[in-house]
Amino acid sequence: MRQIEKIRIGHSPDSDDAFMFYALAEGLIPTNNLEIVHVIEDIESLNRRALNAELEVTAISVHAYAYVAENYVLTPCGASIGDQYGPLVVSKEPMSREELAGKKIAIPGNMTTAYLTMRLFQPDFQPEVVRFDQILQYVQDGRADAGLIIHEGQLTYSREGLCKVVDLGEWWFEETRLPLPLGANAIRRNIGDKDIQQITSLLKQSIQYALEHREQGLAYAMTYARDMETNLTDRFVGMYVNDYTLDYGEKGRAGVKELLRRGYKSGIIKNSVEAEFVEI
Repeated sequence: MRQIEKIRIGHSPDSDDAFMFYALAEGLIPTNNLEIVHVIEDIESLNRRALNAELEVTAISVHAYAYVAENYVLTPCGASIGDQYGPLVVSKEPMSREELAGKKIAIPGNMTTAYLTMRLFQPDFQPEVVRFDQILQYVQDGRADAGLIIHEGQLTYSREGLCKVVDLGEWWFEETRLPLPLGANAIRRNIGDKDIQQITSLLKQSIQYALEHREQGLAYAMTYARDMETNLTDRFVGMYVNDYTLDYGEKGRAGVKELLRRGYKSGIIKNSVEAEFVEI
């Protein structure tokens, strides 16, 4: 009999991640010899932890993968990919791309994909790191000229009286004709091929289970929805848990490679990185 092995899985306190991990969190699929421990933190905190290879499995920003690829390999499932939509730049008054130049913009973290994409869109601005769920208020209070919005704020910014400057997922598609890969799941290489294969399979099973039991999965996700009503949570989950989440597919993988290539070419990412995926 194989010894019970503790595997820590880091993911963010967001309704889409909660939906993906619902079956694993609630013990609805057998994990056999693995004891799954859920570590729930905001994505930038998880990106920072990945720099030190702290967790066996973790959600990370695709941008952050550039700095942790030596220790982690990407799973082919569990990605959050925006197909012609993504992080938003919002402000109190309408602004153009040119008017963003030199402005102070609240960002959810230097290692987020949103920040990388923003720098590709408009290289000249003053970033100020603000916790992702405080950015809307930060802009409302006039402490920044604009805010870079991820997660549910993409659907709720207008009720705060803010206006959209740009949808970076739309811009990325116009530039590349590819979807924008935002978040990924990664597994630490040193846990060995057998565990890597088993954990990847469990992640895919968990996503599949939630998609097949959507109502129950949404009810669980609502506990992480930060004051969003059910229809908005359903819409948000639908945006980021889709066919790409079960497998990146050719377009999703191409999006990852192009994002990392452009990040390196622009000098934002200092080292050239090849995205590597678990094969199952």
